[in-house]
Amino acid sequence: MRSLLVSCLFASLALSTVVPRARQKVDYSGFKVLRVSLPEQRGDVEAKIEELAAHVLNPGKVEHLDVVVSPDKVDAVKKLVATSKVINEDVGAALAEEGEIKKAEFSVAAVPSESWFTAYHAYADHITFLRDLQAGYTGQSEIITTGTSVQGRTLTGIHIWGSGGKGSKPAVLFHGTVHAREWISSMTVEYMAWQLLTKYSSNATVKALVDKFDLYIIPIVNPDGFVYSQTSDRLWRKNRQTVSGNSCVGRDINRNWPYKWEVPGGASTNPCSETYKGQAAGDSPENKGLRAHVDSLRDSRGLSLYIDFHSYGQYMLWPYGYDCNLVVHNDAQHRSLATRAAAAIRAVSGTRYTIGPACSTLYATTGDSTDYTDAVGNSTYSYTYELRDTGSYGFTLPANQIQPTVRETWEGVVSMLKDV
Repeated sequence: MRSLLVSCLFASLALSTVVPRARQKVDYSGFKVLRVSLPEQRGDVEAKIEELAAHVLNPGKVEHLDVVVSPDKVDAVKKLVATSKVINEDVGAALAEEGEIKKAEFSVAAVPSESWFTAYHAYADHITFLRDLQAGYTGQSEIITTGTSVQGRTLTGIHIWGSGGKGSKPAVLFHGTVHAREWISSMTVEYMAWQLLTKYSSNATVKALVDKFDLYIIPIVNPDGFVYSQTSDRLWRKNRQTVSGNSCVGRDINRNWPYKWEVPGGASTNPCSETYKGQAAGDSPENKGLRAHVDSLRDSRGLSLYIDFHSYGQYMLWPYGYDCNLVVHNDAQHRSLATRAAAAIRAVSGTRYTIGPACSTLYATTGDSTDYTDAVGNSTYSYTYELRDTGSYGFTLPANQIQPTVRETWEGVVSMLKDV
């Protein structure tokens, strides 16, 4: 990519004063993933499991928890739970199967090829991908920024428009990599941008969709956490914000949105938890920037569709997360769009999605993005996509599944964009 050298140089200079030296990378060799069912009388069992586990991969799940456990603590975890099953014998081996982070190669071509979606990439190369993609379509796209991270990285995305001109149509907004370890979401969101721009002049469906909306696509909204997951701890989830008086680091950006943040039960007040909500609603710098962007889209042409791309589990969810007894006013329409999108995904490769309101279908979440974009951002439709798979690999999806995942997801997104 032509701008790689320059962008990497500036990134290095800009971050040298704000990014602390990474610790030695966590070695997960021999660690297991256990799927455990909690006893009926839970008490503080879940808290004890969280203390023993290296990571809880699906915090908040009611039916079962997937936990990463070191070999010496497996028996202790099993004693606490009703049932347990090993779903990954060796996390270190799974990481090796995921594939090495591929360094982008220099090219005189302005537009990246589809081969980009065959490997995982370093953070700096993701920024270069966006800039090189945009450089090929300067008449209908621009690089956008939506604030900065704790460590000073800019939240970078791309704005795409069609024949109506910039800013003339209702907005569509895609977010990726809210949770640092969900690398497949970065690749999937980038694939949306790549398809919309590279196929605009040759595909009538794509042209019609781009002409219908202003599309705002931000592949990595948690850059500090993403970098940390690449350099220090592959299974890191949160951002890298410190907590005064506590040695634990990070807020869950998707429990930090200032709508129903204060409701108990859908996030944690423990700074060491995977779902730590923060000390105050919207107190992460990443959320401040994302929220300002949502509000600005609401106040201009309006927000028609919001999708927050996550992994894993193969779910398509919509509001509300904070109360399992509530349904959004256009619940039937949300279900209709999701039903057709799930069918479109299944038609590509047989991948099946579970659809439904977030709280009643998966688990309670408070201060999450889809509740905010619906209730405050006035988005007509708000969804969370939980991408492949259902736990065999979890967050460490092998590189050979990147293309199948992004291609099937594209068909689901096209279905939704047609219906909105």
